[in-house]
Amino acid sequence: MTNLSISSRPTAWLLLLGLAVMLAGCNEKPASSTPPTAEVRVAPPVSRPVTRYLELTGQTAAAKRVDLVARVSGTLTEIRYSEGKAAKQGDVLFVIEPDNYRLNLQLAEAAEAQQKALLVQAEADLARQKQLAQRQAASEAALDSAQSRRDSTAAAREQAAAQVAQAKLNLAYTEVKAPFDGIVSAHLVDQGALVGVGGPTLLASIVQSDPIKVRFSVDEQTVLRIREAMRQRGLTLAGLGAFPVEIGLDTDEGYPHVGQLDYVAPELDMASGTLSVRAAVPNPQGVLLPGLFVRVRLPLQRDVPSLLVPEAALGAGQTGRYVLVVDAQDRVEQRAVEIGEASEGGLRVIRAGLAAGDRVVVGMMQNAIPGSRVQPVADVGKAAR
Repeated sequence: MTNLSISSRPTAWLLLLGLAVMLAGCNEKPASSTPPTAEVRVAPPVSRPVTRYLELTGQTAAAKRVDLVARVSGTLTEIRYSEGKAAKQGDVLFVIEPDNYRLNLQLAEAAEAQQKALLVQAEADLARQKQLAQRQAASEAALDSAQSRRDSTAAAREQAAAQVAQAKLNLAYTEVKAPFDGIVSAHLVDQGALVGVGGPTLLASIVQSDPIKVRFSVDEQTVLRIREAMRQRGLTLAGLGAFPVEIGLDTDEGYPHVGQLDYVAPELDMASGTLSVRAAVPNPQGVLLPGLFVRVRLPLQRDVPSLLVPEAALGAGQTGRYVLVVDAQDRVEQRAVEIGEASEGGLRVIRAGLAAGDRVVVGMMQNAIPGSRVQPVADVGKAAR
């Protein structure tokens, strides 16, 4: 029994030593640790001259649009175009039973020839009566009768010539031609139908969309700004063709279509207080269709010194647009700004709210909580753009 107690002493001592270490560890206070400051990427606003634009919404319209109608009656014998395809000025699109009108022209020409012959005879009779009257071999009544026959025959000849002209015109109307270059719509009457009875029959329409017209309206204040921009460029209403207009579809990036102003209404619409304006835009590929709503941009001022920030740095709140700025104490501040035009490189003009030396948060924005302290890291790439 004594041997067991002696052999167990080292084990007991080890247990007591471990317990003491554990108790000492429990009495120690944990070392305090401060979390690292979050980093954000900052860059100053880009300073460069830009063009100030006026951005509006407009609608396209065909430069020309004409309804093609049957101006003579008859059976529609031919349709000579492909629906929805381009036609050149003078192309024959429809043919309306020309045989009857060709016969009418022949009859009118024969009647005119007859009247020409009668007129020759009447003039010869009148000449003889004048000779006899000079020798006092004919009465004055006979001379007057010859004069009257010559005059009536001349009038009949003029009437016959007019009937020939009318017959030629009617024959020409049997061919419905394209009045200008354009796209022809689907035909509204089938071949073999009787047209032109009781009045003109609508056959189709032709539309010219190159150049295409873009109509938009501007308010009174904008009108004054445009007139001031024209004054600075030395332009008058007579020189509107030199004022550029940029057009873009909703699916376009930017404003790829460029045209020129060609009309400004002479007065404001009293009901809406706006001025109607129109531009002509080249459309050789037919990308712009009549009736589309488009984005319109007019340059008002060029080379205006401006500050710009990346679009990604802009936020939107209930009070409007804002950017996050790191102040001198490295704290994040939410700054309300007034934005302007979009610029190349994904930048946006800031008209008010920023200074050239401000540090704008442009990266790692998830760490930029307004009011918090951050570690700003200069984003050289964005600052140099």
